[in-house]
Amino acid sequence: MSPTDTIIALATPQGISAIAVIRLSGAESISIVQSCFHGKALSGQPSHTIHFGSIRDGSTIIDEVLVSIFRAPNSFTKEDSIEISCHGSMVIVRQIVKLLLARGARLASPGEFTKRAFLGGRFDLAQAEAVADLINAETDNARQAAMNQMRGGFSQEIQKLRDELVHFASLVELELDFGEEDVEFAKRDDLRKLIMQIKGYLLSLIQSFDEGNVIKNGVPTVIAGRPNAGKSTLLNALLNEERAIVSDIPGTTRDAIEDEMVLEGINFRFIDTAGLRETKDVIEALGIERTRERMKRASLIIYLFDLSQTTIDEIAAEEENVRHLGIPFIKVGNKKDLADPQLVEVLKSHDFIFISASTKDNLQELKDRILSSFHVRTVKAGDVLVTNIRHYQNLSRTNDALDRVLLGLDISQTGDLLAMDIRQALHYLGEITGVITTDDLLENIFSKFCIGK
Repeated sequence: MSPTDTIIALATPQGISAIAVIRLSGAESISIVQSCFHGKALSGQPSHTIHFGSIRDGSTIIDEVLVSIFRAPNSFTKEDSIEISCHGSMVIVRQIVKLLLARGARLASPGEFTKRAFLGGRFDLAQAEAVADLINAETDNARQAAMNQMRGGFSQEIQKLRDELVHFASLVELELDFGEEDVEFAKRDDLRKLIMQIKGYLLSLIQSFDEGNVIKNGVPTVIAGRPNAGKSTLLNALLNEERAIVSDIPGTTRDAIEDEMVLEGINFRFIDTAGLRETKDVIEALGIERTRERMKRASLIIYLFDLSQTTIDEIAAEEENVRHLGIPFIKVGNKKDLADPQLVEVLKSHDFIFISASTKDNLQELKDRILSSFHVRTVKAGDVLVTNIRHYQNLSRTNDALDRVLLGLDISQTGDLLAMDIRQALHYLGEITGVITTDDLLENIFSKFCIGK
């Protein structure tokens, strides 16, 4: 595939809709569309104009369409681009795409439009990644965080840090040219002060990742417990719909059932799982093994105890098993209306929440406890949050490199070794915004985008 090819893809979701939008980008996009468009001569039309006409294969009219023209460099990709708005029948979409492929376009790869925008200098790599985050945003907080990043707030902060480091790096490098004269262009006290300032800001960004990750990706929350503890009933009660099958027969749930719910701007992905017990049933045993794997990967576990059938010793043993996972968990005593009052009294001092999932009694207290486990503020315009694991890893590596610079200053390390660690820090910061890239890095990032974006 050549970066000079004219690419084409459906930009709207697959399926029947009122309209569909087919996007082309590349030097030949206008002439390719013109070859089968009946209406105004597109080659003579200015940028950012829309034209009515029909797409025809010879004498056969495929559809009446609107064609939007975006001329380079004033388009998303900074190339000549066309968007065809047609009726949303997949038959029509397929025929138009097939026709334009035959006229010289090729199918776009995932994220290729945004990749071209990045390579063309429309925005940096961090902003390009924010485009995908904005498309996938499921809460207003996630939308605002992605919007802030796409508008360059995060990139500007990273560039500021990098510019300050570049200045000192150049002075240290300059010293190497005068090694025999024992000159010091980069004052070590000033360098230490700068490194400490940069580290202070880096740490605030690194620490923001826990919050940013919750905002972007939500919270995978596993509902676990023994068979018939009421896990499926609780999932249905939380979602306020009959999402999972509820039965008195133990082992009904064989595989995980998932659904999402937004609580005060946080997207929680609740996962109902197979009941934990010893069993000879092969299928149920597979479900139980998957439950244990889900629990290890969860950000939060809601562990249900059936208060109508569980003893205090059994509760203590199950609690210890969950604690060993090292995952935050909430202890929930279900069927409190059927419980022994003495058992409830004992468990009150063990940080339990008591509910009745079948009657939805005390669910609000459980929701409040779930929310209290994750402190997320409302994201406002201009807030800088780290939401991307790649950015978090590069910031952490930058911080480690700066730690090595400080250690070098403490032991009066030579300028060439200081310069090497400063260059490492600059490298990791440059990878965030795309100042430093590799083909593998770009392929990994843009392959995760949807086709047509």
